[in-house]
Order: sequence, then structure tokens, then C-alpha cells
Amino acid sequence: METKTHFFKSYKLIILLYCYFLTIISCEKYVEVDFPNSQQTSTEVFEDNVTATAALTNIYAELRDNVLITGDAQGLSNLIGLYADELTYYSINMLFTEFFYTNSLISTNVEISTIWSSSYNLIYQSNAVIEGVTDSATISLEDKNQLIGEAKFVRSLIYFYLVNLYGDIPYITTTDYNENINVERMSSQLIYNNIISDLLESKELLGTEYITSERIRPNKFTVSSLLSRVYLYSEDWENAEMESSFVINNGPYNLNMDIDEVFKNNSSETIWQLYPQTQGVRTKEAGTFIFTMAPPPNVALSTELISSFENGDNRLNSWIGNVSDGTNTFYYAYKYKISEAPSDEYSIVFRLAEQYLIRAEARIRLNNITGSQEDINEIRNRANLPNTTASNESDLTDVLIAERRSELFTEHGHRFFDLKRWDLENAVLGSKPGWDSTDVLLPIPESEILLNENLTQNPGY
Repeated sequence: METKTHFFKSYKLIILLYCYFLTIISCEKYVEVDFPNSQQTSTEVFEDNVTATAALTNIYAELRDNVLITGDAQGLSNLIGLYADELTYYSINMLFTEFFYTNSLISTNVEISTIWSSSYNLIYQSNAVIEGVTDSATISLEDKNQLIGEAKFVRSLIYFYLVNLYGDIPYITTTDYNENINVERMSSQLIYNNIISDLLESKELLGTEYITSERIRPNKFTVSSLLSRVYLYSEDWENAEMESSFVINNGPYNLNMDIDEVFKNNSSETIWQLYPQTQGVRTKEAGTFIFTMAPPPNVALSTELISSFENGDNRLNSWIGNVSDGTNTFYYAYKYKISEAPSDEYSIVFRLAEQYLIRAEARIRLNNITGSQEDINEIRNRANLPNTTASNESDLTDVLIAERRSELFTEHGHRFFDLKRWDLENAVLGSKPGWDSTDVLLPIPESEILLNENLTQNPGY
């Protein structure tokens, strides 16, 4: 059993990992990533399961601290919450986040380039793990399956977010510089096909048990959770229902009926969460969203989101905090409640409630009205709301849209991605100053286009 904090066991090991990661992390753009300076060092990293695991878990640390699903201000929960209709921007410091709130992004924005390059950097690292572990003559087959299964899962997760942010993108599966330097954009449908293929292989390689007791390493159910989401976005309703049912019916998960306990590190509904950099430190989400003064120093929940909750919804009472200046009241996301150490919360990436909502939506499309009602009611009842009275596809869809908004707000861009796939983005966001229909996609970084003439720009930029 691996420890949950470190995989470093000796000075020699630290030197090997430092040399290996330095060649990868120091590169800012995937097209500029070269072969490791020392082939021997790269080989030695994958001679041992401990060092190979460290190479993999470094990717999880980057996701937690810097890339895409980080709870920091540069993560999607904050940036895409501002880009859509979940958050309102209050800072007077002209932070980069204002460009997301005003929908005034351009291809030269540093944060746009950072999202792209950091994501492809982690894809490069995932590819390095897959290649290194596959070629290793010393790692056992069981350990190989675990490492490759996880690496393909995390690569798929990153591509899922990139394709939803940028549309057609390059799909890279090798560390070979000569193959990567002039890559072209691949259609979104082919990207989804490749993601599904990788996830199906990952699901075969991983077991149902967790490597650690705290659900910080993905397992088969974690893969199915992402797979059900990808099938839903691809409008493959049958497979979306099948994968979500696999998680709901067979996984060791239960909806936590105490809504205040949902985001604790021992929550019964957590499918995958990120281990903190330091045990007991507050989550990055708590640091980003909680504020104690008015007006808010950075961002607050939008009045549109607050007014969308039904009367009596416990999520409004438990997952939302407020601060008043005596005249106005401002609201903040309070899913993660511990603002100072010690904290018993981890950043949760996948949880059971989403699986119920995925299955409910798939069942609506499959005309399983009763089944959809049952799934929606599981979520509503947990929030202290009565069973839905909707009894047809149209009305149930409206309820489903509302439930996803209330349940998944400020969690990794769900709201914006939902509006896009339901073709509601212009109707809902069209009144935002600066919104254009082409804002449905972010701009491809100009720096990447200048480096690779095969890359083209998205419309409107």
C-alpha cells in the first residue's frame, strides 16, 4: 500500500525525479517539449513502481495546484463560472479574471495561453508515463495496468476539458517531438471517439478497489463516471445510462443525506478527490470563494444564481454563505466551508450526485419518464425538496436543467458546458455585456498559431 503523502524514499530517488521533471515542467508549450536530456534518467524513472507512480501523481498535483480543475482563481470553477452566469466580478485590481467576466478574451491573453500550454504539458507527461511504463522491463504487469489505466484516464480528463473549451484541438498521444511539432486540429467528434477509446481501455485495466483509502487515486468507477459524462455530451444516451448505472448500482457510494457533509474528505458520495499539498490545509476552493467583507474583494455568486433556487432548498442554506455591508447582501460559494487550517475537506472532482443527474437526463432522452423522475427525486429529496411533478419530456428537461444548476454550481465549469450542449448559451448569456455567439469557444492562443502554421483560429477572434 502506497503512502498518501510521499513516494520519495531516498536521496537518489529525489535526484532522479528532479532531473526527469525538470525536462518536462520547464517547457511552456507542448510544441516546444523536447526529448528528456538524459535517456538514462527517463529509463530509470520507469524501472521502479515507486518512481513511476511519482511521475503519475505529479500530474494530479499539477491539476490540484495549477491546471484546469484547480480550485484556485485560474481554475475552471472560477474562470468559467465568471464566463457564464454563476459569478459576478468585483475586484478593482484589473485581474486577468475580468476578461472572462466581460467575455472580452483575445488570443493574446496570457491566461488563455496558460490553460492551453499547461494542459498539453500534462498530456505530454501522461504520454511519458504510458510510454515509459509500457517499455519497462522491471515493473510488474499488475502495476503496469494500474499506472497505464490511470494515465489514460487523466489524459482523457484533460482532453475532455480542452475540447469543450476550444472545440477542435490537436490530439497527441506520443512524446515524439517530430510528430508533435506540426500537429493539426482534430474534429471534436473524433476527439470524443478517442477519449471514449482510452477510457474503455482504462476501465479494463483498473480495478474496482481504490489504491488508497481516501479515494485519491482513480479506480474503475472513477473512469465510468467520466465515461458516462462523455457519452452524455456525445448524446449516446444508452451508454450514458449504462455507465452511470454501473457507478450508482455497483460502486461503494451513497448520497450523503447530511448536505453539510458532502464535501468532507470522508464523504460517502465522493468518487474521486485530490489530496491536499499539505495535510489539513484548507481547499483552494475555500480560499477562492469565501470572503468575509463587503463588497467582495474578488468574486461573488450572481444574483441570477441565487434567485434560481426553490424555496426550502437546503443547498441554498448550506452551500451558500453571505456577507452584508448594511445595505447590500453578497453571496459566496460555501460548499467548502473550512477557511483556515485544520481542514477535513479535499477538492472533489467526481461525486455520486452527478451520476444521478447524468442518468436522469439519459433516461429522459430514452423516454424512461419514471426512471428519470426517480433519479431527479433522489437529488431533490436530499436537498429537502418534494418529488417533482413533471411527467413529460419537456417539463422533466426543465427540472433537470434547474437541478444541475443548483447541484453543480462552481464545480469545474458544468454550467457553461451544459448551456452549450443544450444550445442555450445565447439565450441565457446573450444579455451579458460583451457576449457574442462566437464566445461559445475560447480563442486558440496566438503564440501557438505562430509556432505551428497548421493551427487555425476559432471564429470571432
